[in-house]
Amino acid sequence: MKNNTHPSPSLWTRDFTIITIGSVISMFGNALSGFAMSLMVLDISNSTMLYAIYIAMYTIPQLILPIISGAILDRFSRKKMIYTLDFISAGLYVLMAGILHTGWFSFPVFAVYCLILGSIQSTYMVAYESFYPLLIQEGNFQKAYSIASVLETLSAVMVPVSAFLYRQIGLSPLLAVNGLCFFAAAVMETRIRAEEQYIQTQREEETQNSRRTSQVLLDIREGFAYLYSEKGLLAIAVYFAFSSICGGVSNVLVLPWFKSAFQDGEYVYMLVWGMALAGRAIGGMIHYRIRLPQEQRYAAALAVYVSISIMEGIYLFTPVPAMMLLCFLIGIGGITSYTIRVSATQSYVPDERKGRFNGAFNMLSTAGALIGELLAGTMSRFVSERIVLLSVMLLCAIAAMVFIGGGRKYVAEIYNRSQ
Repeated sequence: MKNNTHPSPSLWTRDFTIITIGSVISMFGNALSGFAMSLMVLDISNSTMLYAIYIAMYTIPQLILPIISGAILDRFSRKKMIYTLDFISAGLYVLMAGILHTGWFSFPVFAVYCLILGSIQSTYMVAYESFYPLLIQEGNFQKAYSIASVLETLSAVMVPVSAFLYRQIGLSPLLAVNGLCFFAAAVMETRIRAEEQYIQTQREEETQNSRRTSQVLLDIREGFAYLYSEKGLLAIAVYFAFSSICGGVSNVLVLPWFKSAFQDGEYVYMLVWGMALAGRAIGGMIHYRIRLPQEQRYAAALAVYVSISIMEGIYLFTPVPAMMLLCFLIGIGGITSYTIRVSATQSYVPDERKGRFNGAFNMLSTAGALIGELLAGTMSRFVSERIVLLSVMLLCAIAAMVFIGGGRKYVAEIYNRSQ
């Protein structure tokens, strides 16, 4: 009753504004260079299998590091980790820009470089996802995560710019620009003032023997134990592991399919998936202004999970205009899925357990993505890309009905709770 008589605190605090602006800068830089990196690998290798290896090298460290970093980040400053990793990323992008500028290139070296970037990204995402909720005032979780998703979506407007500039000037200058973006974001993030009270809470729970290594190992086990003990969170995590398998398949197969099916296929790809981005942007603005009724979030999420899986499974079999329409609907569904899931779980999990939960969740999701990437690279040698994608997306729809639908009692308790 009290929440109905008093307005929610403002979302746009000083710290939330800083983290949002910093995220925009780094996301735009990443979008500018990331798509160009994919195009370069495809141009040089002309192989879906090698492209799958390139993506897998970025994904592999995200299989192990999130759960380790999650345990550590429940004890140490997530803010310091965020800006430190951004400074390191800035240096790595500038370094690779300099190497490529000389004209030298080695696929194995580039693959190792992606492995390092993936290691940094996997740790960064756990730190960011666990720190971001601490900057959100009570009652603003849906708004905050709708903003985060919209900004991530809008950063994809750099993808066509990336493709154009890559053809004109190559990859090296784009990596250098990304390095500058990460540096600027890191400088801004050092200005965040939020106190991380969970650190003291965790230290008070520790014994005095200072066996930090043993404690971290214990925390890793506790991360999965906590996930296992929460039936709703477990159902959500398992479903999204299946969803990640499908996402990994899509990441590997779709761009190469467009490049082989159409002349200048990368531009057709951008046209089609640009509609998905438009859908995400529009959906995000709707979620920012209109709060989804509390009692309807679970039902909406389940309907979205099933419908977008079916649409993504069939869209490659349709004409380009129909592809665009389906991707627009996928975009709206995707932002709805993201907003409901992240705002619900991050407001549900206690602050002192967020790192471990996000680490365990990300590890399961990454395992799924890696399986999907390797599966796609292998199956594409024997089966049409479209058939592979259709098959895994139908599997994803079934997984939604089994885990989210079958776990209604527990999942609805999380999705439909007051935030």
